[in-house]
Amino acid sequence: MTTLTHRTRRSDRVEQTRRLEEEEDGQVGGGSEEEEDDDSKGLRLTLMEEILLLGLKDKEGYTSFWNDCISSGLRACMLIELALRGRIHLEPVTMRKRRLLDRKVLLKSEAPTGDMLLDEALKHIKATEPPQNVSSWIDLLTGETWNPMKLHYQMRNVRERLAKNLVEKGVLTTEKQNFLLFDMTTHPLTDTTEKQRLVQRLQETLLERWTNDHRRMPRRALALLVLAHAADVLENALSTLPDDGYDTASARSRALLDADPDVESAKVTSPADQMIWAVLAAFNKT
Repeated sequence: MTTLTHRTRRSDRVEQTRRLEEEEDGQVGGGSEEEEDDDSKGLRLTLMEEILLLGLKDKEGYTSFWNDCISSGLRACMLIELALRGRIHLEPVTMRKRRLLDRKVLLKSEAPTGDMLLDEALKHIKATEPPQNVSSWIDLLTGETWNPMKLHYQMRNVRERLAKNLVEKGVLTTEKQNFLLFDMTTHPLTDTTEKQRLVQRLQETLLERWTNDHRRMPRRALALLVLAHAADVLENALSTLPDDGYDTASARSRALLDADPDVESAKVTSPADQMIWAVLAAFNKT
């Protein structure tokens, strides 16, 4: 395959993905304007791709060996992304089910998203009876279960599959590195623009665009902040700030992330917002 053909196919795939997502936003509604504003200047990345990009070492092309949260964080991304796209939602509040983690995840639409990982997760949610709550779904999709009958829910090779998507979008490249006893496929950054834009967006959410009322915050910005915390990659985005900016951003993120998710979710009506707070509740529980 020639380089020109490879680039052409990659561009076609990116354009096709963008059109699909625009159609979905138009059909589902609720938050689409915010999402368009956030990503209008660059590639349209999913929340999973953004969190992986924040976790990857730029030159080495792999995530920290000490980060044991990113796997569950990526599964949480899938739940929020599906909610943002109008595919799933939490069951309504009842007298016996007021807490976020008491409410089950229900199917809203089984329409394909065009993303293989999201569609795989959606298939599991659709086929599961009885429905599970957010915390259970994060564990099941990560493979953290003692029940051998539920191991088929585990989504495998998620990081590698996301990395390949980013390679096709021109953000990463693929290399082989030798680690004494074994070879490992790595994905160093090849286009710094997208990661810089992502880091800048997260920093601005906590600084220039900060609002004390999360209901006025762009939905994907709130989701990215919660998920970066859940996947333990928020520090990666804030570490480049000067001392005063870092202290301000850290204090504001702590204030938001230390809030009671059940109290905050009661202030919103959007299914996507409720899913974001439910994910935070699941990680706060652990």
